[in-house]
Amino acid sequence: MTPAADARPDRPARMPRLPWRRLPLAAAARGAVALALPLLVGQLTGWVVPSVIAAIGALWGVSQDGSDPYRVRVRRLGLTGLSSALGLLAGELALRSGQSVAVAGCLVAAALVAGTVGLRGRIASVGGMHLLLGVTIGTGIPVPGPWWLPPLELLAGVALVLVLSAAPWLWRRHHVERAAVLAVYRSAAEALAAAGSEGAEETRLRMTLALNHAHEVMAGHLASRARWKRQPEVRELVRAFHCAVRLGEAVTALVWEARPLPSAVTGVPLRLAERLLPERDAAPAPPRPALPVTDADSPGGRALADLCAAVDEEPDVDDLTLRLPARSWPGRAARLRYTVLLTGCVLAAHLLAEGLHGPRGYWLPMTVAFVYKPDFGPVFTRALHRCVGTVVGVAAIGAVSLLTSGTYTVIAVVAVFGALMAVGVRHHYALATLGLTAVVFVLLDLLGDERPLHGTRILDTALASALVLVAHFAVWPDSAASRAEAQTEAAVAAARHYRDLAPEAGPIRRQALRRAAYHQLAEARRTVTHARGEPARPGRSLPDWEAAITAAERLCDQVTAQVVAGATAGRS
Repeated sequence: MTPAADARPDRPARMPRLPWRRLPLAAAARGAVALALPLLVGQLTGWVVPSVIAAIGALWGVSQDGSDPYRVRVRRLGLTGLSSALGLLAGELALRSGQSVAVAGCLVAAALVAGTVGLRGRIASVGGMHLLLGVTIGTGIPVPGPWWLPPLELLAGVALVLVLSAAPWLWRRHHVERAAVLAVYRSAAEALAAAGSEGAEETRLRMTLALNHAHEVMAGHLASRARWKRQPEVRELVRAFHCAVRLGEAVTALVWEARPLPSAVTGVPLRLAERLLPERDAAPAPPRPALPVTDADSPGGRALADLCAAVDEEPDVDDLTLRLPARSWPGRAARLRYTVLLTGCVLAAHLLAEGLHGPRGYWLPMTVAFVYKPDFGPVFTRALHRCVGTVVGVAAIGAVSLLTSGTYTVIAVVAVFGALMAVGVRHHYALATLGLTAVVFVLLDLLGDERPLHGTRILDTALASALVLVAHFAVWPDSAASRAEAQTEAAVAAARHYRDLAPEAGPIRRQALRRAAYHQLAEARRTVTHARGEPARPGRSLPDWEAAITAAERLCDQVTAQVVAGATAGRS
């Protein structure tokens, strides 16, 4: 029962302060409803055990709920449900066989599969993790009834989260894509407002990151010409994104010119957004934005004026298929090493649990299953946050148990901690673990497990985390650093490729080169942050990758300014 995949790896170790305006209130409400509703139905109907299994599925679903496009959520949650149900079925059959060898073999097989697909992309990694997670629960919690029923109950719980998460698609179908594209225009306005000041480069970087995010969110629409031709709202979004890409180039040139800009210029991105993405049922779109002639004398100003003049034009078909560069995943040797290490850690955790607790000692291998996820963030930080969240969660549910009684009060407590977990999934892994730990204790209590488990859970979490850390840093200590090194080199190479080809490239090719370079640089920053979160080997300091990335970003900015100057000079 894991939180999850989407917990950010680059969050600081301390609990962050979360302003109310940034809290994912809709996700928190979904988490509360998804976990409390099955338990409430179970109490009203008397089907307590099936409701608890469904709640476990909902717990997994909440851990994979997100704020990305609905089609991505459906794929991720669908794979979560199918893989976890299959894992639960396999683990349950192994447990019912009564053979300890079958249980260990099932765990090893699941770990091999999870490790094989674990570094092949986010959705594949989520599927592998939940397959292993389902096996650990199936081999550790005996469930009465026919063998085929618990997987269906688990699947129903995940399906509930899927329905709650994807339901807004019915009335705000492309809300996520719209918000991502609008964020580019807002960040562009901030960058123009900061032009000529010390914070200009930082605001330009935020605009680039917003454009990267919008490109990722819009990638599916850009790749499908039939979709944007068939759906007017998608065509509107595609045109707005196309203009946002051109806007990014013009703003980069203006920021590079390093001079303060008048409000007539800094307000252009927001006026463009109002025209291209007007609110539904709003007044007619405002007139086309125009720049004062005196402010269009510089190359960046002329590029912005050209964009304003062409805002109502339909983009070229080739522009609509602007593609993201392919992600580079770890090679075969890295995947093989991870598979072997994960499998060994899971088997060792299972044997350790058998020696310490006998049957039903699933917490140790379960903790290994989701702590050892190097693609989700620094392993050391993830293990630390897991331990902190478990300790606080155990203390919180212990205090609540002393103060509350009654089944419906307990269900309300589950709703509260489910909402807390949903917030933590998006903001901090320790916070997500806190909510998860508390919910798990309630679910086990409803299943009739009356063993004193508070200290045991803390000990098991510490042991599993220590097992992962010892194995990982003894055998593969440089994994994050090697990844950061390779990604930084690829990003710098992309920036130089842009420098070499952009002056002679046409507008479409130039935009593709620029987007690829900036996207690679953003990925490099992410992997470097990941590497900084791992403890360095004694006597070895990590290279200053950030300096190389910053230099490459400035090179891209300079090339963009020079290319824009040449392009606008040719038309003047």
